[in-house]
Parts: sequence; C-alpha cells; structure tokens
Amino acid sequence: MTSAAATLDPRTTLARPDLAEQALEGLVRARTYRPARPMHAAVPLADIHADADPASERIDQLIFGEAFDVLDQKGDRLWGRARRDGLVGWISASALKPGARLPTHRVAAIAAALPLNALVAGTAEVSPDDLAPIGAFESDPVAVAERLLGVPHSLGARSSTSTDCSGLVQQALYACGLAGPRYADQQAELGEPVHRPSARRGDLVVWLSPPGDHSWTGHSAFMLDADRVIHATGHHGAVVVEAFAEADARYRAAGFDAPVFRRLQA
Repeated sequence: MTSAAATLDPRTTLARPDLAEQALEGLVRARTYRPARPMHAAVPLADIHADADPASERIDQLIFGEAFDVLDQKGDRLWGRARRDGLVGWISASALKPGARLPTHRVAAIAAALPLNALVAGTAEVSPDDLAPIGAFESDPVAVAERLLGVPHSLGARSSTSTDCSGLVQQALYACGLAGPRYADQQAELGEPVHRPSARRGDLVVWLSPPGDHSWTGHSAFMLDADRVIHATGHHGAVVVEAFAEADARYRAAGFDAPVFRRLQA
C-alpha cells in the first residue's frame, strides 16, 4: 500500500489521512472510505481553491457542464475532484447541481454565452452556431490559442474569459480532443521530446520552476513558429505573441530551468 500510494500525485488523488474515495481503498491509507458524489458546474465558471477558505489560492476552475466528484463538505464548500482535468480542491456548493450530465455538444466559439469548451446537453443553453458536436474537434491547438490573443492573464484561471499559461495550453488542447493536464510540469511530459533547433509550430515549450509557496510549477507556451511563442503571461498581462528569445531570457533570469520542448502530434 505504501509503495502504491507514493506513486499517486496528491494534486489529483482524492484522499486525505481522514478520508478517501472508495475507489482508492487498498491503494492509499485513510480512516474512512466512501464513494464520491457526482455533480456538475451549473454556472459559466466556478473557482476551485486549495483550501476550504475561499480566500485561499485559486488552483483551477470548473467550466459549465464539467463534472465534479464530491467527497466532503464544510458549510457551503465542497471538497472533491474536477473530473475533466483531475484536480482536487474546494468549490462553492452553489455553483454545482447534482449528477454528471452526458453532454451532446461543446462550446467551440470564443465569444459565446458560455466559455470555450463548456459542455452542454442539447442546444438550448448556447446558440447552435457556437457549438460543435461531442467528438468533432479542431486540428490545430495553436490556431485555437491565436483566437484567444488578448484574453487577460490571471493565475488559476483556465478559460476564454481569463487564463494562466497552462490554462491556455489546456484549453487549446481540449478544443482539439487532446489530453490537457492542468500543471506545467504535467504538460512537460506530453508527447515526445524535441531539440530546440527542430522546434516548430505546435510544439509545446515549458520552463519548469523551483518549488515554492504556490501551486504552479513552471511556464507553458506554444511555439507559434521557429522563433516566436504564444502564451498567457503575467509579464504582459494577457495572451500574447512574443519572441522566443525574449521569453527565454526573462524566465531564465527569474530562476526557471532551461526550456523543454515537446512535440504533441505528428
């Protein structure tokens, strides 16, 4: 049990010393195990926090229609896991409704009534022109990211309304039907490694950061071409296109590791 538990990422494992989801019995040690209760986001965006206190660090967001598996409650705060990207945290009970709906469509437009990649059942909640059927995806994550140019940067956000660096990458990948983990260190494991001279449009570039008193683990961007990146950056306050050399110099000067490059698809 101990060795198996050591391999589980605590950011995505619905377990504490006092409580764990029933599916983890035999994998992690807890005083109590019980099944998670499925719910889904009933508002356009709901913040997920590291702790029950809503003033604690925002680590993620739940987008309309996404499922959230609830295991514990303190007042109006629910503890569980966002099913789409796997992150564990606390969310407001008022943002959720019971059950995990089976979506028929996803929001494919940037300026729709709901954020990009929101999940809907039917076409009553959003104009049909702004939707794509589940299973119909775009082919170029960078083209999706380009449509988000100018969207404000905000730590912990991951939508077409505001986003952090890994949130931009995640949403562009989701729109193309690709895996999109939440954190930069997780994104640095996607695809296959490539060398800087071979980097091209669509490759992911990640500068990993030393551990600190924050949840973020580095900075993620897409290569727009051989010499430029597109990314959400606090330095510019928005999703921007920037020369790779300028971004690289800034992150290395701030103590980040040398960038890694990953090719996501052939």
